[in-house]
Amino acid sequence: MKAEVRAKLIERVKAIAGLTDDERGDLLELLRTQKTYGLVWEDKPEDVEERLRDKLPVLNEDESKRLTDGGDDAPNHILIEGDNLEALTTLAYTHAGKIDVIYIDPPYNTGNKDFIYNDSYVDSEDTYRHSKWLSFMSKRLRIAKKLLSDRGVIFISIDDNEQANLKLLCDDKSLFGAQNLICQFIWQQGRKSMAAQVAINHEYCLVYAKNRNLLLQYDSLNENNNWSEKKEGLVDIYTEYNRLKLLHGDNYSAIEIGIRKFYRDLPSDNPAKRQSQYKCVDAKGLYFPGDIAQGTGNGGRFDIIHPITGRPCKVPKGGWRFGEAKLPELLAEGKIHFGDDETKVPCLKRYLVETEYEVMQSVFYKDGRGATKRLEQILGGTFFDHPKDEDIIAMLIRAITSYYDNREYIILDFFAGSGTTLHAVMQQNNIDGRKRKCILVTNNENGICENVTYERNKRVINGYTKPNGEAVEGLHGNNLRYYRTDFVGRSRSPQNLRKLVRLATDMLCIKEDLYAEQQAFAGQEVVKQAFRYFEKGDKRMLIIYREEAVPLLVPLIEKFELPQGERIKVYVFSPSEDPWAGDFEDVEDKVELCALPMAILNAYKRVLPKRKEQNIYVDPDMVPEQTEENAPSDSLFPEMEGGER
Repeated sequence: MKAEVRAKLIERVKAIAGLTDDERGDLLELLRTQKTYGLVWEDKPEDVEERLRDKLPVLNEDESKRLTDGGDDAPNHILIEGDNLEALTTLAYTHAGKIDVIYIDPPYNTGNKDFIYNDSYVDSEDTYRHSKWLSFMSKRLRIAKKLLSDRGVIFISIDDNEQANLKLLCDDKSLFGAQNLICQFIWQQGRKSMAAQVAINHEYCLVYAKNRNLLLQYDSLNENNNWSEKKEGLVDIYTEYNRLKLLHGDNYSAIEIGIRKFYRDLPSDNPAKRQSQYKCVDAKGLYFPGDIAQGTGNGGRFDIIHPITGRPCKVPKGGWRFGEAKLPELLAEGKIHFGDDETKVPCLKRYLVETEYEVMQSVFYKDGRGATKRLEQILGGTFFDHPKDEDIIAMLIRAITSYYDNREYIILDFFAGSGTTLHAVMQQNNIDGRKRKCILVTNNENGICENVTYERNKRVINGYTKPNGEAVEGLHGNNLRYYRTDFVGRSRSPQNLRKLVRLATDMLCIKEDLYAEQQAFAGQEVVKQAFRYFEKGDKRMLIIYREEAVPLLVPLIEKFELPQGERIKVYVFSPSEDPWAGDFEDVEDKVELCALPMAILNAYKRVLPKRKEQNIYVDPDMVPEQTEENAPSDSLFPEMEGGER
């Protein structure tokens, strides 16, 4: 359409009488949208999407399924039972910009009862089969992108049925963009599909970064292909190096002495013993000084000046293997290892991370049938067909979650299925001592969430016995919490606003990763109908459900002793975006305020479908409707007598 024609139509639409604001806005949006190269499909509404036009999702914990014997320092993993579009909406508040790795194994849309749309299976003859799948995936991936951290990465498993469509969808600049494609893995498997002419024995895994420019160190994903078989001892070296670095800071001579002693004390059968040449260390990690002589006698014979003595270093008998023009680059990178003085031949630093790891290949082989057998051994029978291989998922997670920092990475899988991703995370944590956290989302169709996803990981944590009687030790250093989606009416009535705040407590605990509820605050017994208090280590969270409690709690905060620079995160009910900042003025240096429910509503607004009718306007200064439950009082506590504490 020509620009002048479009402009005239826009003016005509603006002048048409009888259109609602939403209708006029939708028409103008269509006219202003510039079509570019990419996918076009018929958008198909989902039942869950229509439900979200009228209801706001929240999360409620099923405490009977809570597994917390791992202890206070164990990672808290989350399992959410519910439609993943609803669950992703809640995570848009609790985890926006916080997820480091997403792995998903969505339905492949084979037409063989693997993809359900609006409670019905989509078969291969459905005229809108691909449109339904693209609508379904697009809505979820757009929220997923908002959850990824700036350096986050998403892995998406798929096969030939939708691979081409999925790549075009993700390549669109409004989603991840082609510039953020890292690679497309091909997973060659042992099992084969029954194609008429060709036996298909591979699947794909598309890998996109949220912003590849921030992932320079991951441009070549590093992975030890034989981690569990040949070089599992490397983790001992990394663990020891990190421990010594914490003890000695940047004193690399002390770290080097410790590393040497570490090697000397290793048992002879420890795989790390084979890496004993890596005894030197600098800011980039462990390395060994490698010979850089030409060997043939035809190498360069230019001078390398010793940084301490200032005299030319000894030249190897064969001359230097690299040219003189390369020297400034190696020196600038700190890649030359010098001896105590110029009488020693300089060497090239060969880092463990560079030489012992291999760049991941885009095609890899793994017979996925072993995963089915292992799941059967955990659950004691066949309850799930073709689970993903936990070793493959662990490999993908390792490629992104670095060994060289102390971050507590968060991994999300919102097509959790049998729960393989959490199993893989706990398995990898057990190998390298890290504390990655995992969030799983799945519905409970045919009891899958309770009887497979949860039960599998419960047994992995607690330990289990195989059908042959062999006992398997549990991965005890993990906690798991089970949540279900619940709902609050979306109209902004005073009752709904208050109910949303009351039901948001579990979401706030997830958001802050803080679950240790206290029974008193600053010597005052907690009254759950008015406020609740959570504290663990240097984390503190006060949730105030009744604004009448604010003037009574501020003096308690004032006398609450806090370490220098630390604050209490205070979530407080307010009918506006002002968290009663004026009332907290005397303790502003001790609190971090957040007004609820507006913080939740603002996060939801960015991902929820539009409502069909206009929202009820709420005057920020309006006084909520008085009921026996929320009537104000001069005291916080008399009207609570007999209530829940």
